[in-house]
Amino acid sequence: MSEQGVAGPHEQVGCRVTNGWTVVRADDEIDIAFAPLVRAEVVRRLSEGHRHFVLDLCDTPFIDSMGLGMIVSVTKSIRSHQGSLRIACSDRRLLQVFALGGLGAVYSFHDSVEQAVAQPPGTEGLAGWPHVRP
Repeated sequence: MSEQGVAGPHEQVGCRVTNGWTVVRADDEIDIAFAPLVRAEVVRRLSEGHRHFVLDLCDTPFIDSMGLGMIVSVTKSIRSHQGSLRIACSDRRLLQVFALGGLGAVYSFHDSVEQAVAQPPGTEGLAGWPHVRP
């Protein structure tokens, strides 16, 4: 499927479906200005019937507390639709932000989108959430 998404003045949120996962790509800083765009994309896709998401943070240079709050918020929305969320991110600085925010053990982290979508949704445990990278 071709990539679609929403754009702000300097930001881009892309979206594509791969192996049953809706991959939402955020390639700008996820902060007070950009977090609402990511949230809007996930909410829009949920309303279209998508349930299983990968948040692609591979090209995200920075995430702040607003970004973490947005991820927690969309996780609740996704779970209320019996969905699941995986996070693609190999940047140690970003992973440290999740750890410091107490979220390191809550999410399934993958080094790449390819790893995150390798198994179709629902093939690992109940509803595919949560899974923690060892």
